[in-house]
Amino acid sequence: MAGRELTSIRSPRVKAARRLAKRAFRRREGRFLAEGPQAVREALEIPGGLAELFTTAEAETRHPDLVGAAERAGVPVLRVSGEIMAELAQTVTPQGLLAVCGFVDVPLAGALEAGPRLVTVLAHVRDPGNAGTVLRTADAAGSETVVFTDASVDPYNGKCVRASAGSLFHLPVVVGPRFDTLIPELKRAGLRVLAADGAGDRTLDEAIDQGLLAQPTAWVFGNEAWGLPEEILRHVDEVVRVPIYGRAESLNLATAAAVCLYASARAQRRA
Repeated sequence: MAGRELTSIRSPRVKAARRLAKRAFRRREGRFLAEGPQAVREALEIPGGLAELFTTAEAETRHPDLVGAAERAGVPVLRVSGEIMAELAQTVTPQGLLAVCGFVDVPLAGALEAGPRLVTVLAHVRDPGNAGTVLRTADAAGSETVVFTDASVDPYNGKCVRASAGSLFHLPVVVGPRFDTLIPELKRAGLRVLAADGAGDRTLDEAIDQGLLAQPTAWVFGNEAWGLPEEILRHVDEVVRVPIYGRAESLNLATAAAVCLYASARAQRRA
């Protein structure tokens, strides 16, 4: 198990990890923070995914399997005091395990080369909790790639990582393409590009009935507050709206994404 406990916030290893809370430092180092046993477990499944592990003495006792697996993989395990963990963690009640992980995103060309039939695109999605939940939903629905455009939140934001509940480590994630260059690439890969937006002329029910969702599809989801801008809507193949049968004004982003992605997953499995 880990050796001497680090108790100083001025420790170089602690200071380096704390800096990863900021996007600029994450980009420079190619690393990010992931909290909790689930994140550590998922990171250990990826060769080289776990670069460093901070743990409290209590967490070592609760999760000896994870700490032992990290040590066997040659990952430095650093025991820190509860006070230091509170400084490092980005949650109100830290779970005592904090992983420093290497970036896991892949190039767009590599993700599309595999011939995905269901792709999720986040365009202008700024809220990290929403983005992480959509990533988790995409994973559950069998989406084979998730794309964060250049106008969307950083998927390595701590809140986004937590909301993804480990799904960030499960499927190819592409970060940063411009939408105007992304759409042609998706279409060249044989994907029909559908935008989910309340202004759509076609309802999701109509898209299902007309067999559109059985085709390889890239779903585009936008900002929850103001949807997708016109410059995006005019470049997609179809704009589809989720019908509202009751009196609700709208669906939130993650719920709308779940409805659309599962509709595609079901249609493709029946095709």
